[in-house]
This record gives sequence, structure tokens and C-alpha cells, in this order.
Amino acid sequence: MSAGIEVSPTALASGNAATERFRERGVRRGDPPTSPRRISEIVNEVLHGIHDAIRRHKVTYTEYQAVKDWLISVGENGEWPLFMDVFLEHVVEEVAHEHRQGSQGTIEGPYYLPGQKTLPSHSALPMREDERGTRFVFTGQVLGLEGEPVPFARLDLWHADNDGYYSGFAPGIPEGNLRGVIVTDEHGKFAITTILPAPYQIPTDGAVGALIRSAEWSPWRPAHLHLIVSKLGYFPLTTQLYFRDGQWLDNDIAQATKPELILDVAPNPVGVLETHYDFTLDPVQP
Repeated sequence: MSAGIEVSPTALASGNAATERFRERGVRRGDPPTSPRRISEIVNEVLHGIHDAIRRHKVTYTEYQAVKDWLISVGENGEWPLFMDVFLEHVVEEVAHEHRQGSQGTIEGPYYLPGQKTLPSHSALPMREDERGTRFVFTGQVLGLEGEPVPFARLDLWHADNDGYYSGFAPGIPEGNLRGVIVTDEHGKFAITTILPAPYQIPTDGAVGALIRSAEWSPWRPAHLHLIVSKLGYFPLTTQLYFRDGQWLDNDIAQATKPELILDVAPNPVGVLETHYDFTLDPVQP
């Protein structure tokens, strides 16, 4: 991340915050319980895959003990939400939404905070008076599969600041900064003023960072907006939107980018930077 605030969040601090926020939310309400048979099938297959990798790569006791120590550190730092959302969630999202016909989804990530301020369809995200960064207007419309407007849909929007930090997970940033729930108008339209977020490294001073360094992977995520688009009677859409020609679009550590989710930002006729994106929601079948 670029320098911009006096104290940078550590993996321990942000990891513990992500774990605490995740546990506050709990398991998604309404999800059917998982049967013992399914648990056995999935866990056994995961374990068999690990066993096969150990045999294929002739894993030594020294390497095994290093993995054990690393797993302990991930837990002590509260980095499990970070690890799972970076390395696993993109596949879970792919499977969960493979039959959707509407807009492309992608991962939620570890930095979502529910209960943000509700805003009208044409508004600015909450931000500091001296918020650094390039202002732009994000316009669009929420539609159904037949192209019909979805009025009064909710866009839960959050993103990093100009230094790549999220409110609620970094010191010195006011609660709710660059977060809000925008309610579209009667035609499903919205216009949101915010700043262009910065790309950022995931926290690298903890156990997850040690893994990334050892494997010589890039720890960077491209700049993006997070959204959960919802309306009663439709499946909610969790997605991210990226920016054309941005860094790390082709080397995202979270493997969450998709061509359909890349925005073009350009000056509008009055010289204000603007981008447009329409969301299509899948209806819940009766």
C-alpha cells in the first residue's frame, strides 16, 4: 500500500478485525444445514487431495512442521478470513453462481461491514472533508432479466481509499468512510459520487504474507469497487468492478477479476470523470 496515514494496519490488527466482524455476522441466515454425509464427502476429498500432494511432492518432516507452525500463526493472527477470501472464495463464488443469467458476480472479500448509512439514488459516499483522491461519478441502472427496471433496489457499496485502506480495518479512518447503501430511484437508476480507489497489497507482515513471499507471488489487488446489489424477489448480486488499464488486473492475488467487470472512466460533456454500469438481477423462482 502507498503511504498516506501515519500508522499502517498490521496483519494482526486487520486479521483480528476481519475475524471479529465475520463472527458478528455469523453464518448466513436461511442457509440449509449441511448434512453429516456431505461434510464427510467434502472433508474426505479435501484430505485425500492433501495426502496425494504430500506423496507426489515427497513432503519432508521439516516441511510438514513448517506448515503446522504456519497454520498456528494464521489462527493466532486471525488471518483465516483473509486467507480463505483471497485463495478460496473465487471458486466458491464460481460454483454458487454458475446458473445465474444476470450480471457477473465475484468475491465479497474480508472487508464488508453491514449496517452502513442509507443514501438516496443521487448522492456522495461519506468521506472526509480532506479526502484525497480523484473524484468521479458512478452511474447506472438495476434491471431484471427482460431489461425491465428494478425500482428501489439497494446498492451496498464500499471501497478502499486513495492509500488502499478500508474504514473499519485501518487506524485513523472514520467509521463508515467510503461506505454506503444507495437506494435506486423508481426507474432503478443511481448516480454516486466517490473517489477512485487505489490498488493495494493484502497485509504481508503476517502468516499469509510469509506464504506469499516464500512462494514469490504478487500480493497486490487491482483497484476496485465492492457492491452487493439486492431487491426483494431477486437473488442478491455480490460483485466487484475494476478499472481498465489498472495495475494487476491480470495478476490479482485473489483471482477475482473478470473481463465483464472492467469499467471505462472518462470525462463527461461537462468535464467530470464518469463511469457507467448496469446491473442485471436474477429473479427468485417461486
